[in-house]
Amino acid sequence: MTADPALRTHEPPPAPAPRKRAPAAATPAAEERVTPMMAQYVEIKAANADSLLFYRMGDFYELFFEDAEIASRALGIVLTKRGKHLGQDIPMCGVPIERADDYLQRLIGLGHRVAVCEQMEDPAEAKKRGAKAVVRRDVVRLVTPGTITEERLLEPARASLLVAVARRKVSDDEHAYGIAAVDITTGVFQVVETARAGLGPTLARLEPREIVLADTLHDDPDLAGVWREIGAPLYPLPRDGLDAASAERRLKETFGVATLDAFGAFTRAEIAAAGTVLAYVERTQIAARPALRPPAREDASGSLVIDAATRANLELTRTLSGERAGSLLAAIDRTLTPGGGRLLAERLAGPLTDIAAIRARQDAVARLVEDTLLRDRLRERLASTPDMSRALGRLALDRGGPRDLAAVRDGLAAAKGIAALLGEAGDLPAEIEAACRALRDLDPVLEARLAQTLADELPLSKRDGGFVAQGIDAALDEARALGSDSRRFIAGLQARYAEETGCRTLRIKHNAMLGYYLEVPAAFGEELLRGPLKGDYIHRQTMSDAMRFTTLELGELERAIASASERAVAIELSIFTDLAAMLAAERPTILAAGDALSAIDVAASLADLASERAWSRPKVDDSLAFLVEDGRHPVVEAALAREGKPFIANACDLSGENAGAIAVITGPNMGGKSTYLRQNALVVVLAQMGAFVPASRAHVGVCDRLFSRVGAADDLARGRSTFMVEMVETAAILNQATRRSLVILDEIGRGTATFDGLSIAWAAIEHLHEDNRCRALFATHFHELTRLTERFARIDTLTLKVAEHAGQVIFLHEVVKGAADRSYGLQVAKLAGLPLSVVARAGEILAELERTEREHPRAARLDDLPLFAAPVRRAPAPAPPQPARDALREVLGALDPDEMTPKEALEALYALKAAAKVGAS
Repeated sequence: MTADPALRTHEPPPAPAPRKRAPAAATPAAEERVTPMMAQYVEIKAANADSLLFYRMGDFYELFFEDAEIASRALGIVLTKRGKHLGQDIPMCGVPIERADDYLQRLIGLGHRVAVCEQMEDPAEAKKRGAKAVVRRDVVRLVTPGTITEERLLEPARASLLVAVARRKVSDDEHAYGIAAVDITTGVFQVVETARAGLGPTLARLEPREIVLADTLHDDPDLAGVWREIGAPLYPLPRDGLDAASAERRLKETFGVATLDAFGAFTRAEIAAAGTVLAYVERTQIAARPALRPPAREDASGSLVIDAATRANLELTRTLSGERAGSLLAAIDRTLTPGGGRLLAERLAGPLTDIAAIRARQDAVARLVEDTLLRDRLRERLASTPDMSRALGRLALDRGGPRDLAAVRDGLAAAKGIAALLGEAGDLPAEIEAACRALRDLDPVLEARLAQTLADELPLSKRDGGFVAQGIDAALDEARALGSDSRRFIAGLQARYAEETGCRTLRIKHNAMLGYYLEVPAAFGEELLRGPLKGDYIHRQTMSDAMRFTTLELGELERAIASASERAVAIELSIFTDLAAMLAAERPTILAAGDALSAIDVAASLADLASERAWSRPKVDDSLAFLVEDGRHPVVEAALAREGKPFIANACDLSGENAGAIAVITGPNMGGKSTYLRQNALVVVLAQMGAFVPASRAHVGVCDRLFSRVGAADDLARGRSTFMVEMVETAAILNQATRRSLVILDEIGRGTATFDGLSIAWAAIEHLHEDNRCRALFATHFHELTRLTERFARIDTLTLKVAEHAGQVIFLHEVVKGAADRSYGLQVAKLAGLPLSVVARAGEILAELERTEREHPRAARLDDLPLFAAPVRRAPAPAPPQPARDALREVLGALDPDEMTPKEALEALYALKAAAKVGAS
């Protein structure tokens, strides 16, 4: 039996598989055989059929039936049996409560959803209703990839975004897509509207942990490729109740407002998406409600558009294998706080197009590059700053503990210290000054009260107690003293009673029947019964040689001792609630301070990086410039530095006035073409995110889109070969690139026959030059493409230098103007370890092919081909004199080169030449 695919990722949920339990309409006889506990389980499971049910039983979460089989395989735990249900064994497995987070993480990672069913009362209470009464249980939460809040299950430096997508029709053939992103761990709530072409890139930028959407969108075949490319788990909802009107009502109710105008002007698609994500949050959090910030609207044109394929090719936040290590993010991340790490990743994923905003970020980095002392002192403070935002998120959901209170306390203390440092720093850039104001807005009473109240050593759970410092509450101190030092209290009371009665042998003892009691010799007991103290000492029991008494004070002490621990925990929980309420009242101010600390951390991190690696501040404006001097690849440079090796820096100039320039790059395999392409694309990303760049000088005219087609990969799941994937990605570039875009293309056309590939590459460059008019780098082994410089003024050629010594090729990794005359493929094959016989035979074949090429140069043939007579836009030439009519010209006139494939054109040309020879003879 396999897991229900509806629990996993992208496919629509199939019809429910048969379950190993009683059907809903069981016969009365069958129902009588269902135990009360199993009846309760079946009812709760039926209400959460799409989730694995963690059913609380004592210190374990148990799973039954098919859930148990799925979980046992997924978690590698033993599958057992627990009794019978309707005559069949009940499969069962369980996980201990204290390790539940570990198992949840693994299940969520595999695409499952988990319904957590807790005991809602003490078992002792259930017994009062009868011996066979079942403890009340109910689902308190649905755990899904996008709604995780546990610290152990979250990546500290990665946002945990739950994204909703909604669609609204704006014309007969056009839709607008609303996207709402919520992080319930920090309260972030963002909305944006985009067209169909921007849906994939926007989702790729957000990198959601989970996507929720109407079932009609989920089932739309036109969008299947988008969902598959993003790769996040999908959860479809019935479209009823997801319309814009219902969504607007839900938004108003959530934020307690009569109108959304105070939050900004939202489109109907954005409102629908926001309502959808709120509906899902309500569904998964049951009674708990995260404290979300008001929705903030983003401008879809405000960030550099980078599609999923380009992000993967450039390895911005993950390598092609899915690892963070080796990515650009890992190479530049020197942040010291979790919030700073998340903000850095967000900025890297969504570089800006607003020049003023870019320069404001650069100003902050530049200030901290110049002031080394201030930067070091800030980073020293930041190093001990915890994650206030996520701590507040857990407290708002009542999932927080004493350590979350301590995180806020320490964060507030760090904020206070950093505000003081910045206050002494003089004039500050706008971004840092705004952050400083947010830190100063914090109420100092918050940090002082938390510091005074919390103990030095804190438990993980608030129910464990012991997190309130001594001396905060007298009743708590007394309860703790009673619970932890009851013997001292009893001894003190015994000494006082002995002195009061004059009986030195008086003892206070305890047994299960009487509890605490006084015991004195029988003779002395008789005196107590008749003497002046008889009103204070109450007789309980007479023994043969002793008598037992009690007092009102001793009875109260006994009750106090018995309940001391419970009272202490209750008092501490009350104090915890008060502290959490205090922080909730100041939540907006604390979150703003957390955001400020993150911004300072990012600026200081990028400044530290730039200072150590000698990165420079790029000039960013609205021109079509792209000039990089001594540019390096940040990831490769860092890797070489760890090995003590230098990186060979190279320049790049694609600047233009009315259109961008195109560089056609040739050179040997392993010469560094792909690295050169990527490093220049990364300069754009770094410059527009507001960072310094790995170059001695850079001038970047703001790009609106960044496209990359580097590397080869197939997509067999979608029936696409390597070449098909290459063509799909190339088509997207040629159809979408604008004059302000930067395009990097590597080895276009190499996945098919030589003439086919050469033709496609040639035509693609022409299209980039004449139609897209963008800045582009085009790496190729088709050396014939270098002839395009003779036809187009904005196309230049670059090559990677090599040297040969004793039959060996040495890659110099230096980019210079010019064109390569060969690709050194045989030398690379030899380095790769191909059998020498194969290399030798390849050399013989290559020599023969080169001889043929010398005798019949392909370049000369290309000059004769109408296909390669580039359609340069110029005034039409005067019409030639009308030739005499003949049959050959009529056949030629019937051909339509624009509708012919390269192969068909070539065949037609040979056929015409043959016909001409026949006619001449």
